[in-house]
Amino acid sequence: MILNNITEAIGNTPMVYLNNTVDGIPAKVAAKVEYFNPGNSIKDRMALNMILKAEEEGKLKPGGTIIEGTSGNTGMGLALVAIARGYKCIFTTTDKQSKEKVDILRAVGAKVEVCPTAVAPEDPRSYYSRAQTLSEEIENSVYLNQYFNLANQEAHYMTTGPEIWKQTEGKITHLVVGVGTGGTISGTAKYLKEQNPDVKIIGVDTYGSTLKEYHETGKIDESAIYPYITEGIGEDIIPSNIDFSLIDKFVKVTDQDGALATRELAEREGMFVGYSCGSALCGVRQIKDELKETDLVVVVFHDHGSRYVGKVYNDDWLKEKNFI
Repeated sequence: MILNNITEAIGNTPMVYLNNTVDGIPAKVAAKVEYFNPGNSIKDRMALNMILKAEEEGKLKPGGTIIEGTSGNTGMGLALVAIARGYKCIFTTTDKQSKEKVDILRAVGAKVEVCPTAVAPEDPRSYYSRAQTLSEEIENSVYLNQYFNLANQEAHYMTTGPEIWKQTEGKITHLVVGVGTGGTISGTAKYLKEQNPDVKIIGVDTYGSTLKEYHETGKIDESAIYPYITEGIGEDIIPSNIDFSLIDKFVKVTDQDGALATRELAEREGMFVGYSCGSALCGVRQIKDELKETDLVVVVFHDHGSRYVGKVYNDDWLKEKNFI
């Protein structure tokens, strides 16, 4: 079969059992390997759906400009869809993101503005605020806003959830997902819990983010918020895409543990995955005492290691951060 354009290659990614990195875990653990999407991450799914929704609602018109704040992967997905459908892209990102991510976005024709990480979300210099400002200044543009655009969550309800249910033949007992915008975990969880309410949903957060505390208390804990190194998970805001009622538990993973587990997946499983994938594996390890031999855990591996060659996959960088 020959596809009409690159967007038709999005989804239907493989699931692979982990064999060498799950010592001491009684359950079977299978990874949903999302770097097989054309943009090398799970964000391709919601990028396509957000653009299609914006077209349907008349917000995105021919020749228009797509504006988004991104840690890199959403931007890549949006850029590929934009190329196929004839749009321009301007992305804002933070200075903690890997150089590879910025270079890749520019390679696919996007303009990228790098904003400081260590500012409040409402600060005009933040990548959230800057994206909003650009959308107000540029004619025929739309700010898709993945954090509060429910087309993000919907994409995973329509695709990721059904794929996992079918691939596991309905035997999934636990889903472990890194949480950023919350679209992946919430949309997938909604579908899976409709099929079987007993499926446990585990969100993986990082130290420096407030998501775990918010889930447990219903309040943003300012003392929990500080700069962290892990990319792609954690938030200092509460996105409306996160449906906390669908999440059974959050666990937190350190920057160091996530980085070292990412390297372990490459070396021991042959999976050249991104930083947050190592964090997700650590999340599985943290719940091992809750698992039985009859359980089937699905862990989502969000993106590809090519985004992190200068960081997690660079020994000098690991030494600089005192991770090794």
